[in-house]
Amino acid sequence: MSRQTLHEGWVLRAEPGPQVPPEVAGRAVPATVPGEVHTDLLAAGLIPDPYLDDNENGLVWIGRTDWVYETTFDWRPGGDERVDLVCAGLDTVATVTLNGTEVGRTENQHRGYRFPAGPLLRPGANTLTVRFDSPYRYAEAHRDRLGDRPNAYPEPFHFIRKTACNFGWDWGPTVVTAGIWQEIGLHAWSTARLATVRPLVTVEDGVGRVEVRVEVERAGDDPLTVRATVAGVAVEVAVPAGQRHAVATLTVRDPALWWPVGYGDQPLHHLAVTLSAADGRALDGWSRRIGFRSVRLDTGPDAHGSAFTLHVNGVPVFVRGVNWIPDDAFPNRVTRARLAERFAQAVGANVNLLRVWGGGRYESEDFYELADEAGLLVQQDFLFACAAYPEEEPFRTEVEAEAREQVTRLASHPSLVLWTGNNENIWGWHDWDWQEPLAGRTWGRGYYLELLPAIVAELDPTRPYWPGSPWSGSEDVHPNDPAHGTTHIWDVWNTDDYTKYREYVPRFVAEFGYQAPPAYATLRRALSDEPLAHDSPGMAHHQKAIDGDGKLQRGLDAHLPAPADFDDWHFLTQLNQARAIQLGVEHFRSYRPICMGTIVWQLNDCWPVTSWAAVDGDGRRKPLWYALRRAYADRLLTVQPRDGGLALVAVNETGEAWGAPATVTRLTLTGEPRAKTSVDLDVPAYSSVVLALPAELARPDEARRELLVAEAGETAERALWFFATDREVEWPVAELSATVEPAGGGQRVRVTARTVLRDLTLFPDRLDPSAQVDRALVTLLPGESATFTVHADAPLDAEALTRRPVLRCVNDITGGTA
Repeated sequence: MSRQTLHEGWVLRAEPGPQVPPEVAGRAVPATVPGEVHTDLLAAGLIPDPYLDDNENGLVWIGRTDWVYETTFDWRPGGDERVDLVCAGLDTVATVTLNGTEVGRTENQHRGYRFPAGPLLRPGANTLTVRFDSPYRYAEAHRDRLGDRPNAYPEPFHFIRKTACNFGWDWGPTVVTAGIWQEIGLHAWSTARLATVRPLVTVEDGVGRVEVRVEVERAGDDPLTVRATVAGVAVEVAVPAGQRHAVATLTVRDPALWWPVGYGDQPLHHLAVTLSAADGRALDGWSRRIGFRSVRLDTGPDAHGSAFTLHVNGVPVFVRGVNWIPDDAFPNRVTRARLAERFAQAVGANVNLLRVWGGGRYESEDFYELADEAGLLVQQDFLFACAAYPEEEPFRTEVEAEAREQVTRLASHPSLVLWTGNNENIWGWHDWDWQEPLAGRTWGRGYYLELLPAIVAELDPTRPYWPGSPWSGSEDVHPNDPAHGTTHIWDVWNTDDYTKYREYVPRFVAEFGYQAPPAYATLRRALSDEPLAHDSPGMAHHQKAIDGDGKLQRGLDAHLPAPADFDDWHFLTQLNQARAIQLGVEHFRSYRPICMGTIVWQLNDCWPVTSWAAVDGDGRRKPLWYALRRAYADRLLTVQPRDGGLALVAVNETGEAWGAPATVTRLTLTGEPRAKTSVDLDVPAYSSVVLALPAELARPDEARRELLVAEAGETAERALWFFATDREVEWPVAELSATVEPAGGGQRVRVTARTVLRDLTLFPDRLDPSAQVDRALVTLLPGESATFTVHADAPLDAEALTRRPVLRCVNDITGGTA
C-alpha cells in the first residue's frame, strides 16, 4: 500500500451570489488543507477576525455561500490494482470531482469517505475539485421537507450532521464553517487492505485479552494472513479465500494495568497488526497503543435510588470531571501542543475525566492519545445536543454510519470509559414543551434507546453505554431525577442562588456551572471598547447567555459588596464563579459514596467570551481553575451544614488511609479564638467521614465578625466557614505589606496580612498578557503570609504587582487598602 497526501496547491473561491462581498466575489485565494473557509479568508486579509468585537455579525454570509476548493496534483501509476481517494473529513455537504468527473458526494462532517479513483486518474497532472454547498440551504431544505422540530436556539443545526455549536451557542460564536477539515489523499493498494481494525481489550483475574477484530477489503479472493503482536505476544490467523473477517486473540498474563490519573500509572503497549498475502508479502499495516484495564458502570438500585458509579480495575472512581467543548471553532487551529496544554491544565486542577459534549465534534486522534498518556478518563457523547433530531432519511443512515466509524476508531483507547447517547434531548422531550409542536414526529428516541445501544453492543461491548445526559436509567423515571443516574443542575445559574446546590444529594452530576468573564488580558485583546464596561458593546456581544449579565448581577447582589467600577466588577464576578462551583463540588463530594461524580460545565472556551469555563478562550486560567484545584484535591477538608448544625467532612480519594490530627477553631476576624475542638481523622481509602461539630463552634457570638478554620496540618488544605455573606461581614480596611523579589526566572510576591485578607488574588496578566501566577483565592488571617510566584516573558513592575487592580481581595472593595 502507498499513500499520497493531497494537501498542497489548493485554492478557494466563492460561488457567485448576492450575499458575497465584492472583495471576495470572483477571487481565488490560497487555501490551507486541512482547514476551513473562515481561516483561509482571514489569512488572505478578506475578512476581519470573527473573534474580535462584533465582527462575527458581519460574516454570516459565509455559511450561506457555496464554496469551491481546487488543486492540481501529479500522479504516476504504480501498478496497483486499486487507487482510492480517501477523505477523512469534509465539512459538510460536498461534491467531489476528479478531472471533471464526479466521484462522490458527502453530507456528514462526522465521518470519512473513500471513493474509487483509479479509472479517473491520468499520468501527470490531475485536477481535484471539492464543492461545498451552503450548510444553511441544506439544513433548511430538510427542515422544510420533514417539518420543523424544537431546539434550544433559532438555528437549523439538528437538520445537518455537522458540529452543532458552529451555529452558535450560549457561549459560542455563529461561524458556520465549510472546508476540507481533515486529511485527504490517495491510497493505492493491491490484493487486499485492512478496512477496519477493532481491538477489544479486557482484563479478568489477572489475564489481559485483546480480541483484534479485522475487516479486509479485497481486490481478489486470495487467501490472506493477519498477524497481531502486543506485549511480547504474537498470533497469526488465516483469512481463507473470499472471507472478509478475522479475529486474532492475544492473551497477556499479568499485564501492567492502565489507571486513571491519581489511581496509578498509565502503561501503554504497542499493538501492531499486519495483513499479508499468501506469498508472505506485507499488504497493509495498522498500529496503536493500548492499555489493559477493566471498566464497569454500577447502576443498581439502593436505599437512595439507583447508583451511577464508574469502576476501573474493580475500584470505584469518584469522577472529578469537566465538560469539554471544541477548543476552537476552527479545528485546524487545535494542535497537539494546544491540546497537551489544555490537558495539563485539567490534570493540574485535579480533574480525572473529560466529557466530550454532544454539541461539538468527535475529537482528533491526538486528543484521545493524550488522554491515554495522561490518565484522563473520557466520556464520549454521540453528537446530539439540545434539540429534537429527525430520524428519517438521510439522517438515520448517516447517524448509523458515523456511529459505526467512530466506535470502531476509538475502541483502542483505554481512556474512553463511557458512551453517552445525547446531551439533554431526552430531558428536553420531557420538560421543554416539545411534545405539542412535535405532534408525533420523530425526535431522536430511536437513536438513543435503540440504534446507538445496539451499535455499541455489537462493536464495543467492553464499555458501558448510557442513553443520555441526563438520564435516570428508565423511561418510567424522570430523566433528570437526582436520585437516579445522572443529573444536570441548571436552576442555580438560571433562577436560584448557588447555595441551592446544598438542596441536592444527587447520584452523579453531569453538568452544573456558573459564569464569569475571561481574563482581563483576553478581553483587552478581543475588544476595542473604550472604556471597557460590563455592558459596553463588545462585552455585550461576548455575553451569549440569555440575561447573562442579569444573572451575574443577581449573584453579586446576594453575596458580595457592590462594585465601584469595572475592575471591581471583573474581580467580583470571577470570584463569585469560583465560590459557586467550589461550594457545589465540596457539597457533592461530602456525600460520597451516595454521589459518585461531578462534571463541571466547563473546562475550556473556543473564543474570548463570558462563560462557564475555568480556562478562557485564550488559554488563561480564571480564578475558578484555582478553586477547582482545591475542591478536586485528593484529600479534601470541608465544613458543611448537617442536621441543623455544622460538620467537618474529610474526603479521601487516595488508595491509602488518611490519618491526621485536625482542629476546628472559631475565630474573630482579628484572629481572636472563641472556641476550639480537636479530632483525629481516620478516613479509609476512597471514602469520606462526617464529624459533627460541637454547638459552641457552629453558633457564633457575632456572625458578621467570625469564621471557622479547620486544619489538618500538611495533609490537606485548610477549610474555612464564614457565618455571613461577604456583603454582610464587617470587613476591616485591608492592611498588608508586600515584597517582590526575583525567583527562578520569575518573581516571588510575598504578602503579609496585618488584617484579615479575604480571597487575596493576583492578576499579573493586567501588566503583561504572558504573565501567570501559581495560586489564587488565598484568605489570610492577621499575621499570616502567603507567597505568589509569577512568571512572564519579562520582569514585571514590582510596585504595580502589589497594588490594585493587580493585587485584590474582597475587603479592598469594602474599605480600601491601607
